[in-house]
Amino acid sequence: MKQKLITFLIVCAVVNVFGQAPAAKTNYSNKTLAAEEMVTSKAMKTLKKVPLDEASILIYDYDGSLFSYDLESESIVWTVKAKDSYTEMCANKVTLADGVVYVPFINGEIFAIDNQTGDVFWKSRLGNVADQIVLKDQTPIISNGKLYITAQNQNQSSNLYALDIKDGSLVWNYKLDSADNDVTPLVFDNKVFIGSASNFYCFDTNGKALGQKTFPEAMSGKPVTDGENIFVANAKNTVYALNSKLDIVWEFKFDENQFNIKDRMICSDKKLYFGAQGTNVTSLYSVDSKTGTQLWKTDFKDDNIEYITKENDNIWGYTRKARLFELDATNGEIAYELKLTTQPVSNIEFPNDDNLLYYYCDAGLIQFDLKEKDENMYYMRTSLKENIYSAYLKIIR
Repeated sequence: MKQKLITFLIVCAVVNVFGQAPAAKTNYSNKTLAAEEMVTSKAMKTLKKVPLDEASILIYDYDGSLFSYDLESESIVWTVKAKDSYTEMCANKVTLADGVVYVPFINGEIFAIDNQTGDVFWKSRLGNVADQIVLKDQTPIISNGKLYITAQNQNQSSNLYALDIKDGSLVWNYKLDSADNDVTPLVFDNKVFIGSASNFYCFDTNGKALGQKTFPEAMSGKPVTDGENIFVANAKNTVYALNSKLDIVWEFKFDENQFNIKDRMICSDKKLYFGAQGTNVTSLYSVDSKTGTQLWKTDFKDDNIEYITKENDNIWGYTRKARLFELDATNGEIAYELKLTTQPVSNIEFPNDDNLLYYYCDAGLIQFDLKEKDENMYYMRTSLKENIYSAYLKIIR
């Protein structure tokens, strides 16, 4: 009896140190997956490193098509679209690695594409046409020969998938807690981190579940790292710093009338920046990533921050009311601000010109001249679409 008690106490101590022991729900083949969760893949060409077409920008249009646009000749180089996409929607982002463009489509398909020609190296489908899987708010994460992505299906479940970037085949998957899971995973220190509902998980890159941390509230948005700790926010007003063992290093609570950081969180030079949303006032915060100490806060009244990024040591972004802004990253003071006549629906891309930036609006690609304050319609769409969700840009370089 004494020996059993000692063994039990040791197990409890280990679980307490490393979060909670996760249930074993990792699969390594389609044999153990339901039909609506299986992965099928087809290789068209051998994957290889491709030189960059540095005259072009990738545009993931809000109608669900991806195309390469030559900024010099102002013409479309190639276009790729999922053939059986049941919804015309972008909803995701693309990743460029070694000249290969990895793009997820909302209908569960993922393509690996030559950035110069638009030729497809391979196609993968998560799920099947009858039981649609939804890929939404995903950025393909490429690390050590694997592509990591999360997906939802219509049967009230979601999975974290690891695919082989050589051919798109399944390496492993893990069934997550929340059926409505659109969080992009983080790969750091040879581990994979992701939140689902009120749980936050850690895996090794071979799919072994290493740890699980349960929080009082549901988690929201992609985790980020400063190279030492991992930062994740809940759906309300708390940001947590975790070490690689999922212990809480610090937590930061911002204003109670603000919430929902989602993917508006970036980490750079040991500083964490995040934009909250709110009813009357929304704020952009800067916090010391090591201690959790607030460095500054900038308020935006009667508006909501939609997007932030860091460029040239400053924080750029725009609001729901088309307010373009640049903040000094050291103190949060506004360095540039302008009310745009076109509403951005994408990220912001910066070419090698300090006076220009690009964003996408409902009419097409805007080249914005910061000095002249001119919104130049660089590419105009031939047709418009209602209920725009998002678009995505990536300058090839």
